[in-house]
Amino acid sequence: MRSLFVAFFLLLACVSQAARADIALLVHGYLGNAASWEFSGVNAALAGNGWLHAGPILPGFGAPLLPPPTVAAARKTYSIELPSTAPLMVQADMVVAALQAIKGRHANESITLVGHSAGGVVARMALIRGGATGIKGATRLITIASPHLGTVRALQALDATHDGGPIGFVKDVFGGRDYHAVKDSWPVLLDLSPAAPGSALFWLNAQPHPAIQYISIVRATPVGLGDFLVPGFSQDLNNVPQLAGKAATYVVPADHALVPADGVMLARLMR
Repeated sequence: MRSLFVAFFLLLACVSQAARADIALLVHGYLGNAASWEFSGVNAALAGNGWLHAGPILPGFGAPLLPPPTVAAARKTYSIELPSTAPLMVQADMVVAALQAIKGRHANESITLVGHSAGGVVARMALIRGGATGIKGATRLITIASPHLGTVRALQALDATHDGGPIGFVKDVFGGRDYHAVKDSWPVLLDLSPAAPGSALFWLNAQPHPAIQYISIVRATPVGLGDFLVPGFSQDLNNVPQLAGKAATYVVPADHALVPADGVMLARLMR
């Protein structure tokens, strides 16, 4: 395990440096929110490396609500608040609207999309759903522990909340907050199930992708490649048929959750 962490920090020291990005839009994952990047310490790590947080982008009536333009730093991050239990396409269209709003404020600056877990799939779908208008200015996609090919954990969650009759009644009464959160998540859990004909992921992975830079950060735990929620092969963008051989992939020793070291690595990747 120690050798994994040594390798991780050596990676941070020598990771290849790409073209400078000016804006980063941070997309949270399932059951997360815009504050996930703050509570995990990622925002603080990014700020320590010159990327100051400009604030959250909130849903609005017809258009997203950007925070006041008070951050004067050359490099800024925004986080977006999404209904993480909604279908992927609903969330993706909200990201498209946020991209358009960001470009309205930062017309000459490039944008990096960063997505954690399901947020990485949402961000990638936004690139497809947005078309020429939505992706204008987006030059890079970085995903962290994202289930690009789906995860069997979504199927298991669906199965655990599918009971009817007396068993379902007992679960509804005594299941608690987590049980009901999962039960209310059927739309997105269906979308995050392993890609199969007719599914949202199967459709997404067959679409032509824009010619931008793709980076996947894959988690590795002591039990193998991947983490408790998403297997490693599903996290690697190179396993998406339309992106085979086109993505840079970095394996890091961490579990599924965001950690401060993610902010350090993101800053280096976006330099």
